[in-house]
Amino acid sequence: MSDFPNHHILSVLVQNRPGVLARVSGLFARRGFNIYSLAVAPAEEEGFSRITIVVDVESSPLEQVTKQLFKLIEVVKISELDPRRSVERELLLATVRAAAEQRSQVVELTSIFEGKILAVGVDAVTVSLDGHPDKLDDFEELIASYGIVELQRTGRVALPNLDREARQRAVNNNRNNQDKGKAG
Repeated sequence: MSDFPNHHILSVLVQNRPGVLARVSGLFARRGFNIYSLAVAPAEEEGFSRITIVVDVESSPLEQVTKQLFKLIEVVKISELDPRRSVERELLLATVRAAAEQRSQVVELTSIFEGKILAVGVDAVTVSLDGHPDKLDDFEELIASYGIVELQRTGRVALPNLDREARQRAVNNNRNNQDKGKAG
């Protein structure tokens, strides 16, 4: 999933209002760009949402789409995330065929990938796994031989890596906030 050179990850901070997601995704559709993955959820600040879009385009048209996105009044900030300098995660839920004689193999495979067993049925197991999209691709490929009854992936969420200075600021801010909580 992440090995394709024409995929770009955009993190778009928007005002949380009705119709914003439709306008953002519609802009890509009108330009003929395929959205490979889309995830949206409330952001760290109330009233805002973060949309993570993995889009299949060449570099130059991406600039055009970014300019068009900025014209939408609800768009506050757009960041293109370099996969080498960002943290990407995705969630996978899958129901896998697992008769009694195969169940331990599916459970062990899930454990190796640091996943969780969510439900066990007579002939199937539902598992949950989160991690880098490549990890989920590998897991999905391995469980396919057992038979996938249902599978759902969330799409990527991503944030830029913190550089050394930013990590230290975050640690210091956290300590300061803890100290303020103790003083009050």
